[in-house]
Amino acid sequence: MSVDVEEYFQVWAFARSTSRADWAGFPSRIRESLGTALRLFDEAGVKATFFTLGWIAERHPDLIRSIADAGHEIASHGYAHAKITEQSQQQFREDVTRAKAILEDVSGQRVLGYRAPSFSIGTDNLWALDVLHETGHEYSSSIYPVVHDHYGMPSASRFPFRLAPGGILEIPMSTANVFGKNLPCGGGGYFRLMPYNYFRWSIRRLNEVEGQSSIFYLHPWELDPDQPRIKNAPLKSRMRHYVNLDKTEGRLRRLLADFRWDRMDRIFLGDCSG
Repeated sequence: MSVDVEEYFQVWAFARSTSRADWAGFPSRIRESLGTALRLFDEAGVKATFFTLGWIAERHPDLIRSIADAGHEIASHGYAHAKITEQSQQQFREDVTRAKAILEDVSGQRVLGYRAPSFSIGTDNLWALDVLHETGHEYSSSIYPVVHDHYGMPSASRFPFRLAPGGILEIPMSTANVFGKNLPCGGGGYFRLMPYNYFRWSIRRLNEVEGQSSIFYLHPWELDPDQPRIKNAPLKSRMRHYVNLDKTEGRLRRLLADFRWDRMDRIFLGDCSG
């Protein structure tokens, strides 16, 4: 179980409508939305991995400490939610190094994991996995082996792999292979747009037929139907972002009850808490 910790105005779908230079001027909703996620996890007895932006940790260090103190894993989502496809290798190195240092200082945890904004590691920039390994990360969950208009590497393995012996472990987002085609079943917007029974079926199939763990994620803003609206965003972006926000909490409750969940470091690296 994982959470990509970012504000509602930081999502890639609104990148053309909300400049990074203006982020500080938007009303913050991260405390309310993360509070909902933490409450649901606590009620279900679930520990999760929180892939957190360094930008968030700088501004809300007490909130990040409270997540860590509750027994959850703090991992990196980079500093400022920049897609790797928009960065040089040096820029990417600086971004992940900065984020890792901030998150470790604030949380008191070693940061082992990383998730690329918008799953922006693919065929053309696999060098990013080497940079992550060189900067002290032990795993990445950044590749989505699907066809998508903004991301995806359908040729990638559906299950955890290393590009080279001793290299970083890549843990791809979960998919269901149906008639030879990979269909997304890892959460996010799909979880709001597709029937809940599809997710229950696909995760059970991963667990019981393929013998694999499911990688699920959501954003805090998906638990916040009352968030401010970005009115100048394109219609397609608004549809992706706002549809069924009022249903996410109920669906997540069902998901937490239907399966057993834990932190990614414990499942894939052993018990690395602390």
